[in-house]
Amino acid sequence: MKLLVINPNISDDVTALIEAEALRSAGPDTELTVRTAAHGVEYIETRFESLIAAGAVAEIIAEYHGQVDGVVVAAFGDPGMPALKELVDAPVIGITEAALCAAALQGQRFSIIAISDRITAWYRDCVEHFGLGGRLASIRSINQSLNSIGSVQADFKETLLALSRQAVAEDGADVVILAGAPLAGLARELEGQIPVPVVDGISAGIRMTEAVVALQSGFHRQGAFAPPPVKRRRGLSENLDAALAAAQANVTAPAARPATRK
Repeated sequence: MKLLVINPNISDDVTALIEAEALRSAGPDTELTVRTAAHGVEYIETRFESLIAAGAVAEIIAEYHGQVDGVVVAAFGDPGMPALKELVDAPVIGITEAALCAAALQGQRFSIIAISDRITAWYRDCVEHFGLGGRLASIRSINQSLNSIGSVQADFKETLLALSRQAVAEDGADVVILAGAPLAGLARELEGQIPVPVVDGISAGIRMTEAVVALQSGFHRQGAFAPPPVKRRRGLSENLDAALAAAQANVTAPAARPATRK
């Protein structure tokens, strides 16, 4: 199985954290290609920054069109999702949707631990989008300036641990989600120090994508996630134009008629 893992921000040190946790989480038969966005911002905190990142992610997905079995969008908040599901005939999974699914399977209520106050509004939107607002116990976040996005774990490990424990003791969380690629791998370090299950978004994204690929459920030819209709376009990169054309061609190809039961 070949998975494409994309860091939607431009920070190579965050990509290194993503790759390390992805390699620890992936099954022995999974081959990973890890890429960093070619343009965008250092780390994503707002809806507008997410919008910028979505285009960069789409370009990378288009570059690998037809070469991978699944795609992991490795930033909490899932930039470009769910629209990116319309682009290719392969599962495209965001680490937010993967982490929320993992949390929902392990507890009734969950809390998200975030790296900044500014980011929480966007995260709350994401939870509501997935229909899980009623199960969100809280979003707790670091309220100090970050020295470097790549050193958040080292700089704020005790703060993140305290926030996680508060989410359990004060907010009633059954599960804690350590949100964002900069926190990749921290759940392993904090094992046993938080009295409820702790979900790592990167780990959840890899394992959930492997599971969905293995299900071989088929692809979107119709419905809400079918490829965009054919229409005049201009100014797209060669890769993105080709990926769209291929996806649209698959829709017009005749589908196999299901067998009739007797």
